Amino acid sequence: MSADADTIAYYEANAPRYTLSFGQGPSRFLDAFLDRLDAGAEILELGCGSGRDSARMVERGFAVDPTDGTEAMARKARERFDLPARKLLFSELDAQSAYDAIWAHACLLHLPRVALPPVLRSIHAALRPGGLHFANYKLGDEVHPDEGRDPLGRWTNLPSPEWLEERYCEAGFTILDAIRYRGEGADGVQRDWYALTVGRAGD
Repeated sequence: MSADADTIAYYEANAPRYTLSFGQGPSRFLDAFLDRLDAGAEILELGCGSGRDSARMVERGFAVDPTDGTEAMARKARERFDLPARKLLFSELDAQSAYDAIWAHACLLHLPRVALPPVLRSIHAALRPGGLHFANYKLGDEVHPDEGRDPLGRWTNLPSPEWLEERYCEAGFTILDAIRYRGEGADGVQRDWYALTVGRAGD
């Protein structure tokens, strides 16, 4: 199992809502991540949504390849920010040493846990030596320790920090920064999140 069909359908149906509600500003972690990169670095964005983060990358002079798992979201990114957004499922990533960085804000959390390790290996392979990757995840807790559907019907993997770090290390990454924080998702639920910045070692 890779992409969850119900989650994809949710985003296809709700692309206009996301454009209105979440298109006002970039992720709070984005500028700090971009500050780590060389000028003009090539960045792949996974799960670009309405395009707000990719637009900020372009504004700062980076070369950006925005992608989303739903055509409706990619279309909104093209319309709203004139970005060259294209449809790409996580499982379809097969680039080799093509990017300096891969940004995945609040999207890999929708993969079933069993599907995350092969996607992380694909992300590792798509990075050039020394490349960086960012992703953030909703964490499981005592009430919701297992993966499953959120109140909006989307699949959410709800891992622990330890499980996440183990999967990233197994995929060949070095953990550079890890931040645990409290946040509210689109489902209106407050919970702990985990933001990871990781690197591919120079070969």
